Parts: sequence; structure tokens; C-alpha cells
Amino acid sequence: MSSPDTSVPATLSPALTALQRLIEVVAKLRSPDGGCPWDLAQTPETLIPYIIEEAYEAVDAIRSADKHAIAEELGDLLLQVVLQAQIAGESNQFTLAEIATGIAEKLIRRHPHVFGDVEVSSVAEVRHNWEQIKAAEKGETGEQSQLLSRKLSRYARTLPPLTAGMKISQKAAAAGFEWDDIAGVWAKFEEELAEFKHALEHEDKAQQQAELGDILFVLINLARWYNLDPSAALQETNHKFIHRLSKVEAFADRPLTDYTLEELDILWERAKAQLAKQKQQSQ
Repeated sequence: MSSPDTSVPATLSPALTALQRLIEVVAKLRSPDGGCPWDLAQTPETLIPYIIEEAYEAVDAIRSADKHAIAEELGDLLLQVVLQAQIAGESNQFTLAEIATGIAEKLIRRHPHVFGDVEVSSVAEVRHNWEQIKAAEKGETGEQSQLLSRKLSRYARTLPPLTAGMKISQKAAAAGFEWDDIAGVWAKFEEELAEFKHALEHEDKAQQQAELGDILFVLINLARWYNLDPSAALQETNHKFIHRLSKVEAFADRPLTDYTLEELDILWERAKAQLAKQKQQSQ
């Protein structure tokens, strides 16, 4: 495999200059001498929620196609990478340079059709080679890398729960863990719903939580059978609820906490009707 050209084009200088400035700003924020108390209090673990939040906000910005929002949110996500590197560097664990070098070398290894002499004719071949190289890097045999449980375990560890549930459902079904028809899925839902109700009345919190998880997993399977996206569905419902709530707040002439539940229901139905009318008029 020939070595790729690693020289830095002149056109990248502004980007590297800006990145170096960000590194210096973060280092100053973490400095015991005049740094920010909040930043100094952070650990890799306390920053985990921010990594997740910024990743979701970046995705939302990309979907909006707003270039300014995309640039801003990707900057927020980049900050989390630099912060993690800064904290790790303070205890001599690893640096941002090691992170960048590691991912560059990984990309080179996993793209022998670009940086080497391997020839491919389809995306499927690229994906197959990627998985084979990845397994070799982890010291796995070809048989081990193909174990379904290993793949599903990775989804469960690394993906948001709804997304992981759909991936696990899809892969398990493809391997034969599937109902004969949709009636079987509905029957399973009714069974799990009954078990959940029983747990709420007779079991401890841990069992109630477990039964709730079972219901959610069956719902994900129902979504798969009907070719629906549960993550997108929940996201849409979240937005719909907030949109209706904003209308309720617009109708209200005092804080919502001053209203009775019955009064809030009236405002809610009014908001729902107005939004439905607006949607009908726009169609």
C-alpha cells in the first residue's frame, strides 16, 4: 500500500489556524490560573450529556438546511472533542493530535481501494472489506465478527435506545427471529401490555421498568412491520406537543399554573382546532 500524501495544502492553513485558536481558548478555560470555574469542574463523564445534546442539535441543524445553524452546531460539537482532548492531555492520556492521527490512519487502513491496490466494484464490496478489516483490527476471527449477538450488542451500547431497538429488531428478523404475520405482533403487544399492568399493581420498580421496556420493544417491532420510523414519529409528536403548547400560552392571559386542569383542557382543544384549521387552509 502506498503512503498517502500527508502534506498540508496551503488552502487548509486558515482552518488549522482557527483550530489552533480554539485549542488555545479551551486550554485557557481549563487553566487553574484564571480559567473558568465551570470548565475546570468538568470531567469526561460530566460532559457526556453535552456530547449527546450537541450531536442531536447538529443533526437538527443539518435537517433544517440552514448553513449558519449547521456551522454553529458543528462548532459546538467540535468544542466537545477539543474539551475531551484537553482534559485527557492534562493527565497525559492522549492529545488532540493523537485523536486526529488515529482516525486518519484508520481511514487509510479501511479504504485500501483508495490508498492501496484493492479494487472494488460496488458499495457492498466496500462495506464487506470495511467489516473484515475492522474485525482484524479488533483481533476477531471472521466467524466471531459475524456473530449476531456481537453486532446487536454494539447497537445497544452505542445508539440511542429507539434507534438501537429498530436496528436490533431488523437484524434479528433477518436472522429468523420473526413472527409469521402481523397478528402475532399484535398478540405479543397485548401480552406485554397485560404483564406491564400486572407489574404496576404487584411488582417492584425494577420489574415495572423491565415490562415497560418490553412494551416499547414490541411497539418498535410493530413500527418495523408497518414500515414506520419510531424515532421520527416520537420527534414529530414532541414538536406537535410544543407547537400546541405555544398556542395555549398565546391564548392564556395569566400563568398556566393559575389555570385549573379543566381550563387548560379547553385552551388545549382550542389550540388543537386552530392548528388543524391552519393546516387545512395551507393544503
